[in-house]
Amino acid sequence: MTLPNFGVGTFRLSGQAATDSVRMALELGYRAIDTAQIYANEADVGRAIAASGVARSELFITTKIWTENFGRDRLLQSLRESLDKLGTDHVDLTLIHWPAPGHAVPLTEYMAALAEAQAQGLTRRIGVSNFNIELTRQAIAAVGRDQLATNQIELSPYLQNRRLVAFLRQQGIAVTSYMTLAYGKVLRDPVLARIADKHGATVAQVALAWALQLGYAVIPSSTRREHLASNLRARDLRLDEDDMAAIAALERNGREVNPEGLAPAWD
Repeated sequence: MTLPNFGVGTFRLSGQAATDSVRMALELGYRAIDTAQIYANEADVGRAIAASGVARSELFITTKIWTENFGRDRLLQSLRESLDKLGTDHVDLTLIHWPAPGHAVPLTEYMAALAEAQAQGLTRRIGVSNFNIELTRQAIAAVGRDQLATNQIELSPYLQNRRLVAFLRQQGIAVTSYMTLAYGKVLRDPVLARIADKHGATVAQVALAWALQLGYAVIPSSTRREHLASNLRARDLRLDEDDMAAIAALERNGREVNPEGLAPAWD
């Protein structure tokens, strides 16, 4: 099953805002939705899906297991609870959201539980998020390289994560980029603004097109219909070699998400 390269994210959205965002995205033609247990919005997302009239077979739903649910029995039960909230009998992709804090639960245990969830039909594919190279190696050893659909990691023009991306490509593991707009910081970048003017595009479209052209999947979010629609048009923007080189030069290790006690030793 091929992972979609463009979806709508729901990080930091809850309640009616989350429902409205997903509802608008589905109306605009989005078919991939990214959520997580810790976002506390799976039920909100489920309401939008139920009201949309879009067939379940047309959707690609991703959720992520939170760290407190990493124990084998708890992981399976928590995923069933997520399915109930989402109003579906399976998700298309389930990720381990962060490595276990302090290795309190062995990686082999929670990866085996995730594989068991797949075997039971609760999820079609499995993967990881926020894993560095060493942890990804351990996940491969635990469940097999071909089982890992993606590693969802922070990537933006300011944080290009080249070593990790090169390793994932070597392993045949897809890259999903989150925080591609760096909390909106890239929207004020003069280099990206010049590229946007050159193409008659928005800066957000340029940043998203850059990620897409590098082969990453992207999951931008918005509560505004016009921004959701505009982001979607990034799929039609083609940047030239000069554009890509100029964006490559923006790397500054500009990490936005680095929670103490959760984040691994980044590559």
